[in-house]
Amino acid sequence: MTSAHEAEAPSSWFGDHGLPPAYRMPAITGEAASGRLWHGFMTARVMIALVLLVLQASAYLLGQAVSFWLMGLCTLYLVTTLGVRLLASPQAPGQTFDPQWVATIGVDVAVFSVLHFLHGGNINYTPLFALPVLMAAVLGSLPLALGTTAAVTLLLLTDAWWMSLRAPAETTSRFLQAGLTGSGLFIVAFLTNQLAIRLSREEETARRNEREARIQTLVNELVIESLTDGVLVIDHDNVVRAANPSARQMVGREYPTRYAPFLLESEPGWQPLAELARMTFAQGGTQTTEIDLHHPGLPRCCLQVRTRLTATLTDGAESLCVMFLQDRREMEARVRTEKLAAMGRMSAAVAHEIRNPLAAIAQANALLDEELTDTTQKRLTLMVQQNTQRLAQIVDEILDIARVEHLGTGSAGNRLVLDEAVQTMCSDWLKQVGNKTPLSLALAAGTGVAWFAADHLRRVLVNLLDNARRYSGHAAPIHISTSMIHPGQLMLRVWSDGPPLEQAVERHLFEPFFSSESRSSGLGLYICSELCERHGAVIAYERTSRAHQGRDIGGNEFSVIFNMAGTHGTTGTAAPLLTH
Repeated sequence: MTSAHEAEAPSSWFGDHGLPPAYRMPAITGEAASGRLWHGFMTARVMIALVLLVLQASAYLLGQAVSFWLMGLCTLYLVTTLGVRLLASPQAPGQTFDPQWVATIGVDVAVFSVLHFLHGGNINYTPLFALPVLMAAVLGSLPLALGTTAAVTLLLLTDAWWMSLRAPAETTSRFLQAGLTGSGLFIVAFLTNQLAIRLSREEETARRNEREARIQTLVNELVIESLTDGVLVIDHDNVVRAANPSARQMVGREYPTRYAPFLLESEPGWQPLAELARMTFAQGGTQTTEIDLHHPGLPRCCLQVRTRLTATLTDGAESLCVMFLQDRREMEARVRTEKLAAMGRMSAAVAHEIRNPLAAIAQANALLDEELTDTTQKRLTLMVQQNTQRLAQIVDEILDIARVEHLGTGSAGNRLVLDEAVQTMCSDWLKQVGNKTPLSLALAAGTGVAWFAADHLRRVLVNLLDNARRYSGHAAPIHISTSMIHPGQLMLRVWSDGPPLEQAVERHLFEPFFSSESRSSGLGLYICSELCERHGAVIAYERTSRAHQGRDIGGNEFSVIFNMAGTHGTTGTAAPLLTH
């Protein structure tokens, strides 16, 4: 079981939070290796200074003759090294004998040389020279390391020469000792410098790889978080280590803010997922099945689930189970959409083949009608004419779908002054319908230019007007209005009184081949929707009320929001009531 704190804490998909120790990767700290080495050398200098001072104090307490000047030198060296360690920031010596070298390596060489010369042969301070040599080799360049080593070697040879003047019998051994020490320091400086260069290169490579890994991790996390399919990562204890938003929505609808890690067995509705995870671990292979999750008081969630096991990163580490969740209803909806698109293409092909025979039938019927005089027979030819016209309209609407799919946008012909175009198209429509259909126009978009082709706008507006006239209750005129709703957007509204649409009809209003009438093809609003989408416009439906003759009348309103191609004014005037 996980604690409440663990259940609420969000986890990273590729981080260490919530993962077993075997999966955790060592992180590279932000402090550079050179900085850590600098602090190490500075600490070593402080410790050596402290040892030298303690050594001098111990000799004094034991009754040996100790120079107070020498003890003062050790004290000053301790204060100097301690100040550098506490106050200075990591800064490696440069390529030459710069101030940084003088303040650190140079001080060490000078102090050790003084101690070596003053004590003579009583105490051997030669091993202390390894510290400045190593510091120059690790933190500096190869010439600086070799130069420092050469300076130390010359000091040792000078000391051997000075001691040979005082004891000629030991001249050979002293020069030999100084030469061997110098040679060893040269070898140590060279090898140490090469290792330091290798360390620096490895560190830079590690930093670059870490940056690339972090970038890749961020990209992977973004992709997983954006997936429409749910993703769950589950361990052997049925603890969900990670879950993307889609998965949390699918399996935990009553817990929209739940984050991983959480236990699958903590909820009865998740038992099918827990059983599938156990089966995946037991069989060690991919599982694909359908699962229904049911939480009391909530709709049943139907899922298509596929599981896979991750590869182990280290020996002895347990693999993880990754579940991929898909909503079966969405999958079925996509399948239906694809079938519908295939049917649309097939219908377009069939409609194209029907068009020519249909035209021949209409022409033959017209010729036959001219020869007939009997009233009964003329009624038959009239029925043939009406039905051929209806079939021709259906064929044209089906072919319009194929034309819509190949529309091009972006040309100068897709710009029109909305108010002028709507005024002209409404006047033409009144002439075509041939009856007294009242229209009320309120054009308030001024000279706003909409991004829409004129022919396509005519098709959209005529279709909306035909529907408004067909389903109007005739208690109020059809109302057409335009306006500027936002900077850069214009709106066209077509309202007519009438009964509200059923929810089932409203849900499929803009789908192809859907109609509430048996004699309709169900393509009019779908074509309007496709035309609007191709031009970046949006068409919508809502139930609204309008005031007419002192009372509110409920009606159906279709609105189209256009993107503006440019505006030259925003004021407009309401047009008078139009009738034919």
